[in-house]
Amino acid sequence: MKKDEFPVIPPERADDLHNLEMAETADLVLFMAGNQFMAMDEIVGSFQAVHPDVKNIFYETLPPGLELKQILARGARFRDRLLTVYPDIYSSVSEKSMRILADLGHIEENAFQLYLHNRLTLMVPQGNPAAVRSVHDLGRDGIRISQPDPENEDIAIHIIDMYLQAGGPELVQRIMNEKRARGTTLLTEVHHRQTPRRLLAGEVDVGPVWATEAEHARSLGLPLEDVAPGADFDQRHRINYYICQLTGGRNRENGRRFLEFIRSGRAGEIYRKYGFLPHE
Repeated sequence: MKKDEFPVIPPERADDLHNLEMAETADLVLFMAGNQFMAMDEIVGSFQAVHPDVKNIFYETLPPGLELKQILARGARFRDRLLTVYPDIYSSVSEKSMRILADLGHIEENAFQLYLHNRLTLMVPQGNPAAVRSVHDLGRDGIRISQPDPENEDIAIHIIDMYLQAGGPELVQRIMNEKRARGTTLLTEVHHRQTPRRLLAGEVDVGPVWATEAEHARSLGLPLEDVAPGADFDQRHRINYYICQLTGGRNRENGRRFLEFIRSGRAGEIYRKYGFLPHE
């Protein structure tokens, strides 16, 4: 990516830029894989309870693919602003992202940790009116899908693997190309915000999401439910969350302390409450 080519954060995504007013002066900057959004207020609050001197924390809960583009470009455009903040900490569900950062000198070689696990599920409106019963049903003509975009959303990598396991290249071609051309596969930019909204508005029939997002929707009392793909397809043994400290971050000591906290028993308790599985 050229230095003058900045990724664009969708203008409606202010809810994924936390404490934006202090972005450039924060005591700690976190780019956290966005699907952790429901847990991050508690994670940050608990970290500050242990380290009260870290008063100002700016954190993002955008898709990690988009956050990676921000890191590589050293900035992003948001509304009428060029946001040039560089993170102390970055997390992703893609080991490839960590390798890219290492290859380009943003982190030391192998300086990343595995800290969480998750799995996939199929979110549908309450009552499942389109009768989605399995991954194979997403290939049906009448089924409208809210599909994360592989360009920005790392979850899409795991979803496509799920399609491959369930129906081979034919199902991938059907969902990602044929149905997209027909307008029945709708790509997302920030799936954890867009997919529930589309389902509630009746714009789609199903959306592959993290199981933790379905659990969060239930906790809010939203008229949504999910169809479990089953252990053979939900990628539970393949979905790993990685976290690293960037060598160019301004707040090195606070970044180190956050990495220490994120692997602590207290952080694990919080993540379990929201349906994640901390790495043992």
